[in-house]
Amino acid sequence: MGEQIKDQSYTCPECQAGKMHLKYIPYYLWLGEDLITVPEFPAWVCDICGKREYDSKAVSWLRILLEAGHRRTVHRQARHVKGTEDRPTATSG
Repeated sequence: MGEQIKDQSYTCPECQAGKMHLKYIPYYLWLGEDLITVPEFPAWVCDICGKREYDSKAVSWLRILLEAGHRRTVHRQARHVKGTEDRPTATSG
């Protein structure tokens, strides 16, 4: 199935002269204050003008995975901070 997709192409919506081909290129996104880099991410790239269109399904899946992980991390950090407030602190005497 992957080979069938790889062999497909379509006319570039930007330059109307080139063909969009599936390639694997870096993808960057910000998640809160963190820059996330995915080294080989599926994208359609024009062989003439270089326009890039990242695969929308892959972007959706990546965002779901990253946001779920980010929510768990934030929740875990919030619990940790709350837990430290409940502990007695050392006093100098």
